[in-house]
Amino acid sequence: MASAADDVASDLMSRWAECFGRFDAEAQASLYSRHALFFGSNPTLYRGRDGVRAYFEALPKWDSRAVRFTDISTAQVNPDLVNFAAIAWFDVDGAPRLSVKITWVIVREDGDWKIVSHHVSPKAPLI
Repeated sequence: MASAADDVASDLMSRWAECFGRFDAEAQASLYSRHALFFGSNPTLYRGRDGVRAYFEALPKWDSRAVRFTDISTAQVNPDLVNFAAIAWFDVDGAPRLSVKITWVIVREDGDWKIVSHHVSPKAPLI
């Protein structure tokens, strides 16, 4: 049986993947808190929705792209906070390209669930 945290994460993953596949940086940014901290695939820390939008606008303009999530874990920290971890598999132009560990902290903001912290890191051990 899915928990409330699972439902929150499932909805956000679905919307996130759909925006990513459409190359819609504005819609992607709308999934994030106005207070978001975002570490993506480069070393820059992006802040807020404007930062998230800038990150997605700067990605290469592939012909197609998709993402799927596996190994999903969630934890309901309190009624307004969900912790999320998964592996994100990115396919670009029809071929597997990259997989990363991804974590989100999801907060209820203005009556909707938003990602307030986003972090990706390589799956390969660093040490």
